[in-house]
Amino acid sequence: MIRTIAMRELRSLFLSPLAWAILAVVELILGFLFLGQLDLFITYQAQIAVLESPPGATEIIVVPLFSSATVVLLLVIPLLTMRLISDERRQKTLPLLLSAPVSMTEIVLGKYLGILAFLGVLLAVILLMPFSLYLLGPLDSGLLFSAIIGLALMIASFAAAGLFLSSLTNQPTVAAVMTFGLLLLLWIIDMVGNAGGGGSELLKYLSLQQHYQSLLRGLFDSSDILYYLLFITTFILLTIRQLDAERIRG
Repeated sequence: MIRTIAMRELRSLFLSPLAWAILAVVELILGFLFLGQLDLFITYQAQIAVLESPPGATEIIVVPLFSSATVVLLLVIPLLTMRLISDERRQKTLPLLLSAPVSMTEIVLGKYLGILAFLGVLLAVILLMPFSLYLLGPLDSGLLFSAIIGLALMIASFAAAGLFLSSLTNQPTVAAVMTFGLLLLLWIIDMVGNAGGGGSELLKYLSLQQHYQSLLRGLFDSSDILYYLLFITTFILLTIRQLDAERIRG
């Protein structure tokens, strides 16, 4: 049943002009940034080569690309997740879904995996850019792998938060704004943590960006992976609980 719900969500996304527009805009923006970093690397390649420990294409091109990608995705993923549940409520189909002979866990996981599948396609297209650099020479595979894992976990976290906030309202636009606000808060909370003072370590730990930057530096720490897994699990469980409460009230 999870697969059926996931395929239904994926099909609806691929039939949505908004999803295709987002896919095109994201690739256009990131493609422009990628070519800009590539041009910068080629321009200064001779000067870089004489350094004692010269940075490679991975550090100069891929890492900035992935860093920019999260900012772009923070803006667009709320637009993709906003309809996951709120649209069901707005169109009066949510009671039918809640009364179906399936568990709430299956419904939530199906919707989550459906949006993840679409975002997986988006990620795959983004990865074509750094992988194309292998035509020019070798990359730092360890750093590239760490950055890919970080970007994938960040995308999955954005989707989980968006899914939960979509379950709180019948207005997709409101869900998108709430998702963007929450993700932005968890993004800039890192600045407050870096300012020091009481609770700064906790604020830095809660920051989405703090853990991502570690992975972008090639520091593959299990605590960073655990943070994202806990983040995703927490929002999925909150979504299940929210819909369970609604089913009981109904």
